[in-house]
Amino acid sequence: MDATILRVLLVISAYLSGSIPVGVIVARLSGGPDPRSIGSGRTGGTNALRALGRRWAALVVAGDLAKGAIPVLAARLLTDGDPGIEVLTAFAAVVGSSRSAFLRFGGGRGVGTGVGTMLVIQPIAVVIAAPVFFLAIVITRYVSLGSLLGSAAILPAMLLIWAVASGAVPPAYLAWAVVGPALIWLAHADNINRLLHGTERKFDLGLLGGRRGGGAA
Repeated sequence: MDATILRVLLVISAYLSGSIPVGVIVARLSGGPDPRSIGSGRTGGTNALRALGRRWAALVVAGDLAKGAIPVLAARLLTDGDPGIEVLTAFAAVVGSSRSAFLRFGGGRGVGTGVGTMLVIQPIAVVIAAPVFFLAIVITRYVSLGSLLGSAAILPAMLLIWAVASGAVPPAYLAWAVVGPALIWLAHADNINRLLHGTERKFDLGLLGGRRGGGAA
């Protein structure tokens, strides 16, 4: 197959992978409410936790991670590790997650899918940034703020890895460390507005114990 055609197919496939509405599918399989019917109306893990409970929400999170990781891994394997096409597939998957072709261009906020792409591109950066995400939620009880700060921590993490590895980080990966979080911040525009005005909903930590319902970011 022509290399250009292969790359185009990889990007299209990545968008379709990101578009898979895992939260909606899991809700139907479990017989629970559609996560779009409550809270923020999004399909990601937080709404799934409120609507479906801890076990099903974990499945949604795993699915969101996979639909970001698999396209990037496929790009790596089929193009002999071309960082540029890996990043393009990562971009397409995250766009698909928040602008799903199967949900009239609605969906989630791209956080889980974005993390999935980074688990392939540079997993150490995820390990470095993860504590920022969790601590922000525990301290403030705002999932949105945890997502914003956690995604913003990816670039410093990548720069740290770049410095320690004596520059052995492809420029395309550094670009994704900027563009990926930017996509997530754009998808959180309404949350940012509520955070600035003090009207953002706080996450009910009791949900982590298996109880359904309650507020969330």
